[in-house]
Amino acid sequence: MAVVASAPGKVLMTGGYLVLERPNAGIVLSTNARFYAIVKPLHEEIIPESWAWGWADVKLTSPQMARETTYKLSLKNLKLQSVSSSESRNPFVEYAVEYAIAAAHATFDKDKKDMLQKLLLKGLDITILGCNEFYSYRNQIEARGLPLTPESLASLPPFTSITFNAEDSIGENQKPEVAKTGLGSSAAMTTAVVAALLHYLGVVSLSSFSEDQSHGRKDDSDLDIVHVIAQTAHCIAQGKVGSGFDVSSAVFGSQRYVRFSPEVLSSAQNAGMATPLTEVIYDILKAKWDHERTKFSLPPLMTLLLGEPGSGGSSTPSMVGAVKKWQKSDPQNSLETWKKLSEGNSALEMHLNTLCKLAERNYNVYECVINTYSLLPAEKWLERANEPSQADIVKELLGARDAMLGIRYYMRKMGEAAGIPIEPESQTRLLDTTMNMEGVLLAGVPGAGGFDAVFAVTLGPSSKNVTKTWSSLNVLAMLVTEDPRGVSLEDHDPRAKEITAAVSLIQLQ
Repeated sequence: MAVVASAPGKVLMTGGYLVLERPNAGIVLSTNARFYAIVKPLHEEIIPESWAWGWADVKLTSPQMARETTYKLSLKNLKLQSVSSSESRNPFVEYAVEYAIAAAHATFDKDKKDMLQKLLLKGLDITILGCNEFYSYRNQIEARGLPLTPESLASLPPFTSITFNAEDSIGENQKPEVAKTGLGSSAAMTTAVVAALLHYLGVVSLSSFSEDQSHGRKDDSDLDIVHVIAQTAHCIAQGKVGSGFDVSSAVFGSQRYVRFSPEVLSSAQNAGMATPLTEVIYDILKAKWDHERTKFSLPPLMTLLLGEPGSGGSSTPSMVGAVKKWQKSDPQNSLETWKKLSEGNSALEMHLNTLCKLAERNYNVYECVINTYSLLPAEKWLERANEPSQADIVKELLGARDAMLGIRYYMRKMGEAAGIPIEPESQTRLLDTTMNMEGVLLAGVPGAGGFDAVFAVTLGPSSKNVTKTWSSLNVLAMLVTEDPRGVSLEDHDPRAKEITAAVSLIQLQ
C-alpha cells in the first residue's frame, strides 16, 4: 500500500529577482536531484473502538537527519499536534499533510469521506529522503582526504546522513549542520509529500515516469491540484508568498515561468483559527491561479553543470529585501536596470529556443557543430563555420553567450547599487575563467546569486574538462544535471536501488 512520489530540485537560469514581479518570466530547469516521500499506513488494522476517537496517528521520519516526529491529527479540524520534542518540527511537511488531507475533505462526497476516515484511522507513516545533491558534503570529502571531484561525491552512499557540525557535536544536543546547495530542497520536499499524500488518499491519480513515456500525459488537472496545494503549503510554511517558480518546476519540470498573483493565497493567509481548514482549501482550489508556464528545456547535446565554490551560502530573503529597498529608493535607475535584465533574459530564451528548432530541422549538422565546438573556445567558433547551415547555429550560440554576458553585467550592477553580492568578485573570476574554457556556452550565478553556487552550460562532451578545471580551483562539481520531468510516482522505495550518484556520474563523463 505504500505510495512513493518524487519531485525535482531546480536551477533558476534567468529571471533572478525579476521573476518576483508579474509579468516578468524566468527560465527554471528541473534537475536529476529529487526529493522522495513514502506514505503508507501506520497500523495494519483499524482498532474496533477507534471510531470513537477523534484523532489519527501520524509519524514523520527523516533518516538523513536522524529525526522522527510523532503527531496526533485531529479528525475534526485537521490540525496536527506534535507529541515529540518541538526541535524536530518541520513546518513544510506539517502544512503539506494538513492541506492535502483538507483537499480530500473539500473535494470528496459522503461515501468517499467515509473511506477517507477509515484510511486516516490506520494512521500515516511518512518518510522523506533527499538526494545527496541537495546538501553539501564538501566537509566529509575533505575529512576523508579525498579530492574535490564528482568521483568523490559519487563514492558516498545514496541518502547519506547530513554532516554533523564538529564544533557543536559535544554532548546530547547534536544537530545536523544542514549546508544546502541551493537546489530548492524545501519546495521539492513539500511537493513530494503533497503528491504522495494526494495520490494515497485518492484525490489525484498520478503516473510514473515510465507510464508517461509509454502513454503520454494528456491531462494536467491532477498536477494542477498538486501544484495549488504544494504552493499554498510552501508559502504558508515560509511565512511569505514567494514567486513560486521552485514549486512549479518541482511539479511540472523545466519551464518558462511567470508568477501567480499573490492575492490567490489571501484566504489562506488571512484565515482565522475559527475558519474550517476545508473551507480555506476549497477557496484556494477554486481561486484564479494566473501563473504562466511554457515547456522549456536546454537544446540537445547541452549539459547543465553546477559547481559549489565552498565559500558559504547566502541568505536569499535578505538579498531580496535589499533589492526591494533599492527599487524604492532609486526608482528611475532600478527600472532601467530591470528593463535591461528583462531584455537580456528574453534574448537568451530566444536564442536557446532557436537552437532547439535548428536541431529539429537538421540534427546531423547541429550535432556536428556542437561536437566540433565542444573542443574550441568561443572566440574560435565563428572562423570554423564553413557553411550557411553551420553559420546559423554559430550565430545563435554566440547570441546566447552575449545575452548571458549582458545579464551578468546588469546583475552585478544591481548588486552594487543594492549593496549585496549578487555576483561577488570571487564568482566573477570563476565565471570568466569558466566561460573562456573550450566548449562552454554559458556560465552564471543561478537565482538570487551570492556565494551558493555557479552554473555552466556546456556543449557535447566538454563537461568533463570543466569539472577537472573546477576541481583544480577548489570548486566541487556537483552530480547535478538537467532532467526536464516534474513530479512522478516511483515504483519502489528509492533506498532499494542506487539511483542517484552513479547515474549522474555516467552522465557527466
